[in-house]
Amino acid sequence: MRKEVEGDLAVARIYSYRHEAELARSALEAQGIEAMVEADDCGGQRPLMGATTGGVKLLVRRSDEGRAKHILQ
Repeated sequence: MRKEVEGDLAVARIYSYRHEAELARSALEAQGIEAMVEADDCGGQRPLMGATTGGVKLLVRRSDEGRAKHILQ
C-alpha cells in the first residue's frame, strides 16, 4: 500500500472546456475541497485546444478524490 503524501493529486473529472471545470472547481471549494484546473489551452486563450489535447482536468488531493467525485455526480 502506498503511503499518502500531502499534495499528491488525483483527477476528479475531465471536462471538454475550461469553463465547465472552473464551475466544478467552485462547487468543490464551496464544500471545502481545494481543487485546481489543469489545461493545455494556452492559458484560456485557445479554449478549443482543451478538447483536443486530452481535456481539461480538475485536480484534487488524492485524499479528497472519493468525496469530490461524489459531489460532482
